[in-house]
Amino acid sequence: MTFPNIDPVFLRLGPLEFRWYGLMYIIGFISAYFIILSGVRRKGLSLTKDDVADLIFTVAVGVILGGRFGYILFYNLAYYIANPLKLFAVWEGGMSFHGGLIGAVLASIFYIRRHKLRFYRLADIGFLAAPVGLGCGRIGNFINGELYGRVSDVPWAMIFPGGG
Repeated sequence: MTFPNIDPVFLRLGPLEFRWYGLMYIIGFISAYFIILSGVRRKGLSLTKDDVADLIFTVAVGVILGGRFGYILFYNLAYYIANPLKLFAVWEGGMSFHGGLIGAVLASIFYIRRHKLRFYRLADIGFLAAPVGLGCGRIGNFINGELYGRVSDVPWAMIFPGGG
């Protein structure tokens, strides 16, 4: 099976480019909102729709900042020390799962403490949303032709032209 070579940009408006990867983040966060809202109602927690939206926003900021800083720290620190303005060049790529996870956890702890919530009650619900967000992110990786895995010769393996 050959990789379909999807253009990572789904919409161009003049100099602006909107990428599938970013869209998948948005879909993941919106999906998480509805999953968590449903769980909050099912468990009878005293969180409003606005509280859940605030939680999602807080975690989204944690994921994005953590993912970016994780990439910088774990993979290319010397480059960013030499080129500090490139820290903000997110359109050039550079996100780390590990950093995003750390950012999401720290943002969640911040939110839980700020709202004086019980960690385990909210974690039970939040952990249901995490796989959906991760799955959306992996679809974005696939469209970008990233994280393709090991070399394989099985019939259902994907061939990435120009891949590692």
